[in-house]
Amino acid sequence: MKYRLLVVASSACTLLTLGAGLALAHHSASATYIQGKSVRIEGTLKEFIWRNPHSFIRVEVTDEKGAKQIWVIEGAAPQQLTEAGLTVNTLKPGDRVVVTGPPGRIAEDHRLLLHTLERPSDGFKWMGPGAALQ
Repeated sequence: MKYRLLVVASSACTLLTLGAGLALAHHSASATYIQGKSVRIEGTLKEFIWRNPHSFIRVEVTDEKGAKQIWVIEGAAPQQLTEAGLTVNTLKPGDRVVVTGPPGRIAEDHRLLLHTLERPSDGFKWMGPGAALQ
């Protein structure tokens, strides 16, 4: 009986330790993105990556000099997007989109954290929970 109690207690401690480590391993948005600043991009959707733990949208944007850049927009997990009204079929490659959100800390990486998304062709507009903080 003492042996069984020791095994259960040891297993519980191990699980708690691993769980705490995993929770701490998740990154902070402010470590990657400049909070309090917002960038607006407009371009052609290349890919909507619907996956855990974060979804991603790739958008081709033409800058003021005429050069094409691929921007990577990080969104929430699919479950969170679904609860907010998006589905895996909401966006299609070729859609013209306007996206806003905090830019990445490394400008050359062309990254954004998704706050708002619009598709002007049909008036579709989506505002994520982080948009209220802009």
